[in-house]
This record gives sequence, C-alpha cells and structure tokens, in this order.
Amino acid sequence: MNRNNSRQRTIEIGRILVRNGFGWLWSKWGIGSVLGSFDKHADEAKPDARSQPERLRLTFEELGTTFIKLGQTLSTRPDLLPPEYIAELSKLQDHVPEVPYEDIESTIRHEFNREPAELFQKFDPKPRAAGSVAQVHRAVLPDGTAVVVKVRRPGIDLLVEQDLAILGQVARLLTPRVAFAKNVDLEGLVDEFAFTLRNELDFSREGQNAERIAAQFADDPSLHVPTVFWDFSAHTVLTMEEIQGIKIDDLASLDAAGLDRRELAKSCAHIALVQVLDNGFFHADPHPGNFFVQLDGTIALIDYGMVGRIGDRLRASLLRLALAVSRKDADRLLDELLTMGATHTSVDRAGLTRDIEKMISQYDGLPLGQISLAKIMREVTSAAQHHGLKLPSDLVVLARVVAMDEGMGATLDPDFNFMEYAQPFFVSFWKKSHSLSAMAARLRDGVVDLADMAMELPETLKRVSGIVERGEVTVTSRIELPEDIVRKAQQAANRIAISVLAAGLIIGLSVLALAYGPSASEGFVSFILKAALAAGVLTCAWLLTAFWKSAK
Repeated sequence: MNRNNSRQRTIEIGRILVRNGFGWLWSKWGIGSVLGSFDKHADEAKPDARSQPERLRLTFEELGTTFIKLGQTLSTRPDLLPPEYIAELSKLQDHVPEVPYEDIESTIRHEFNREPAELFQKFDPKPRAAGSVAQVHRAVLPDGTAVVVKVRRPGIDLLVEQDLAILGQVARLLTPRVAFAKNVDLEGLVDEFAFTLRNELDFSREGQNAERIAAQFADDPSLHVPTVFWDFSAHTVLTMEEIQGIKIDDLASLDAAGLDRRELAKSCAHIALVQVLDNGFFHADPHPGNFFVQLDGTIALIDYGMVGRIGDRLRASLLRLALAVSRKDADRLLDELLTMGATHTSVDRAGLTRDIEKMISQYDGLPLGQISLAKIMREVTSAAQHHGLKLPSDLVVLARVVAMDEGMGATLDPDFNFMEYAQPFFVSFWKKSHSLSAMAARLRDGVVDLADMAMELPETLKRVSGIVERGEVTVTSRIELPEDIVRKAQQAANRIAISVLAAGLIIGLSVLALAYGPSASEGFVSFILKAALAAGVLTCAWLLTAFWKSAK
C-alpha cells in the first residue's frame, strides 16, 4: 500500500468529518493522532441545522464505499445505535458515477486474457446498474444464454484496504480511552466488518454463497437461484443468469399478472425459515429489490454478497427464547440471554429481569397472529444491550432479516403474520433437534470430546505444573478453614481427579481397541490393553468402595 496515498486518504477523511460538523471527535475522543490536527481544518467547519444522524449518513456517502458499507452494517445493529441513527443509516445509497467502459474492458482482459467481445456473443457497454463496489452489464454467452456480468470497480480494493487500516487505528486508539469502545469491543467489530467487506469484494465467494443456497432448495421449487457461470467468473468478475420477473414490491404488476399476494407472502416466509432453521445459512440482505416474482409464482432471489450463519446451538437457543416468550417465562429468557451473550461487566440480573418482564407482559392474552417476531427480537436485543450484554453478531443480523421478511409479508398481504406462519417450522425444528438420532449424535460427540480431554489431560497438567513451578500463579485471597474440612476437601478433589483419569483410561482404551481392530485381541497389544483395562476397573472399584465408606 502506497504510504503517500494512505496519508492523503487520512487527510481527506479528516477534512470531510470536520466539514460535516464532526470536529468534536478531536476534542472529545482525541483522534488527532490518527486523522491529523484538528486546528488545520477547523476553518472548514460550518453551522449546520441538520440533525446529527442525517449528517452522519451524508458524511458516510461522501466518504465512499467502505463507509457506505459500514453505515449499512451499523443500520442493522440496534444494539449499538439509537433508533434515529438506525433509521437514517438505513437510507444510505451508492451515489457514484459510472466506470468508463475502457476500465471494465481492462478488468475483464486482466482476469481472462481475452477481450469481452471474444468471451461473449454480446456485451452491452452501457451498465445496467452502477454501485460503489461493482458495475453490472448485460451480456450473452456464446451459447445464447442471457447473463449479467458484475465487474468490480478498478482500484476499489486498494481504497478499501486504506480505509480499513485507518478504522483499525481509530479502534485501537479509542479502546483504552473511551468506555463505549471497550464495552462494545470496537476492535472486534472493525475486524468483523473488515472480514465481511473483504469477502464481499471477492465475487467468487458470492458465487459460492449462491450455489450453497441453491443446493438447499434443490428439491424445493419455491426459490430460484440464478446459475453461476464459472468459466466466465473470477475474483473481480461474476457472471450469472439474468433474472426476469416482477419486483416483489410492484403490487400493481403482481395483481395485473394474476398472482396471489398472500401465497407470495407465505413463500417469502418459507424461504427465510428453511434457510435459517433447516440449514443455518441465509441470505442476509432480503430487501425487495433483490426479489423477483416469475409468472408461475416462483421467487427468484439475487445478490448473495451478504450472508449470515447460525449454528445448531444458537438455533436451539433461539427456539428456547421463543418458547420462553410464549410461556411468559422471564427467568428462562434471561438464562438464555446470559448463555448466548458476553459482557465486560457484571450484569444487573434483577434490573434485566424487570425489563424482560415488562416486555413479555405486553403479549399477555394476545393471540399468536398479533405477535411480531421482529419486534420481540428487537426488544430482546435492545434490553440486552442496555444492560451491557453483547449478543452474537449473527443474531443481530438475523433480527434485521426477520424484520425485512415481516415487512415484505405485510406489504404483500396486510393480514399475513410471520410468527403465526412460522410456528409449525419451530415445532418441526424442535422435534428434529430432539429426535433419537440427533440425541445419539450429540452423545457420540460428547464421548469423543471426553476421550480427547482425557488423552490431553496429562499434557495439560504438565503445562499447569510448569506454570506453578515458574511462580507465574499468584493467589490474592486467603480462606481460613478447619483442618478436617480442608482434609476432606483434598480427599474429594483427589477422588475427582482419579475418577476423571480412570474414565479417560477406559474410554481411551476403547478408542485404541477400535483403532487396532481384530489385532487388539492378539499378542502383546492384547496383553497391554487387558492389563490397562484391569487397572482401570480396579481403580473404579476402589473409588466405589471409598465412596461407600465415606457415605457410611
């Protein structure tokens, strides 16, 4: 990265911030060591009657790609920003000029060593759409297939890297100085944003995301994912099937085509629930502009640059959260939040419980059809954030996706309720996660983990012993107890340690026996395994005897 260009970009960012009324960042947060001297640009500050949220949005738009994407990301985080900022940042748009066709030709030539005219039967030099990251052109493959070609803007990767480096410096500067930066783990947020944005700049990943979701719906005709043409795609170029259809928020055209809007609302909810509950991998930007309705009622979904992931444990926690809300069980809801979240400070459990009880009391006596899942998720994340509890970022992304899906369903059919439609999916997921096969799989994984822990225990104890011998452990508290209690505690601890070792020995022997196969019953290997097994059994018998005597 050119150091002079980076310095110029730093100065440019500082000037734009000051010009838009954010000079207080220098005096209050002391960011001059990163963005330069405040006094140098103070004369550019002008009185501004616009609200600070609006000025922030306009500032991000002026700063370009990285900050537009940052603002769009922050607009999905009600746990970090007040509602007025969320509402304003949700309006962020890419206002960028078109890339000259010569630059598009140059990018394609660099990736494929061929001119667009040689790769495609036709290639429209006039862009279909121009964004801050890429420009989209219509084209026709040699076999006559109509496609769209998404080409990354030249030089955008270098500019993004400069901006990400500056954001990282600001995060490292603020973390020890500003309580907000420490409480929300600002450095972690910047790292997470950088990872997401770099992936979005790699169009091959977007193609892989599309194919992964297409595989989820291979036997489900409700969703059509455009085909990726890999022979005409690379890191900076993505060629996909061109999608024709009616935009899902064009209600007049949907009605003119004779399409049932209630069925479309159900299809949108079905697509979202299958992605989240059945697969844990979902399209994370389901705004109406990405949905096209085919004449047969099939929904085509485009733009797979943003995706979310929800693991099995988090999905199970979400189900328990929904169950706790439906039962008005504030304590259970709080326990799930504390299990999922992380915090830098102690949580006021009583205060959080009161807030949760107030929240769920709103739903007393309401039928399921009048409950908004998006509202519940928004209120839960807001209450958690208010008490310093940081929930997984993917959960916050999912809350935004649910809100957008609920909004789309309400637009298509004002009487459609997402929560009511989702109930059978929740029941199905609960049954599947508690089936005998699922429980057996979890038990098997638990046994394997226990075996691994038992085999790693000697090495772990060796490392702990080394730390103790080097004097790296400091005890800062002292508890005086009668000698007989101390002695009994020591005996109990010794027995626990021996129990773990004995269990690990037996499980480890079982694993070894499986590994050796039939040879485990022959020769020297058989003698060693039998001797070790006998030692483990005798140890267990001794422990049982000791426990019986203690109880007596």
